[in-house]
Amino acid sequence: MDIRKINDDYSVSPQIDAEDVDIVSLHGFRSIVCHRPDHEQPEQPEFAAIAARARELGIEVRHIPVAPSGPTVEAVSSMAEALAELPGPVLGYCRSGARSTKIFEQALLPL
Repeated sequence: MDIRKINDDYSVSPQIDAEDVDIVSLHGFRSIVCHRPDHEQPEQPEFAAIAARARELGIEVRHIPVAPSGPTVEAVSSMAEALAELPGPVLGYCRSGARSTKIFEQALLPL
């Protein structure tokens, strides 16, 4: 798994699947935020499968989809709320990790 640490509380990765959640747990992540819309690509794992495995392992989850064109104001607001509410450390993922990085940066900006 390619996990890139942004800071002590937030890291990003490319697409994960339900089996990867076990690795995420072993790395000590307490929350996962998915920034990838379901059905973006034909064989992409659905968020529900990843969320189900995460919940079995006691990991909290959020789905804040971000289109490849970039996050909406609503998505950035939802991400700011998630960062305030979810236990850390948090792993954000999307197709490559870029959208998860960008929305994190925008969520930290003052309103």
